Amino acid sequence: MSSPDIAAEVRAFVVAEFLAGEDTSDLTGDYDLIDSGVIDSLGLVRLLSHITRAYRIPADDIEFAPDHFRTLDAVVAVIAAHSPAAAV
Repeated sequence: MSSPDIAAEVRAFVVAEFLAGEDTSDLTGDYDLIDSGVIDSLGLVRLLSHITRAYRIPADDIEFAPDHFRTLDAVVAVIAAHSPAAAV
């Protein structure tokens, strides 16, 4: 799966889980999901859970730091760094 495909899938997850019915035109790759309030601490756990299931990355392999989940670009980088399938 390519980085653009991963980015689209993660964006779709964020929209469906955290922004249903909201205007998502500002949700770009560098939009701060944490400072904007889109994702809170529980949301980080939900996003991590999604990543581990969707990309088959063991949770223990991912450093759980807020900056790794702050933007869509950061999330895609975490997935690419830990998923052999994503690197293809």
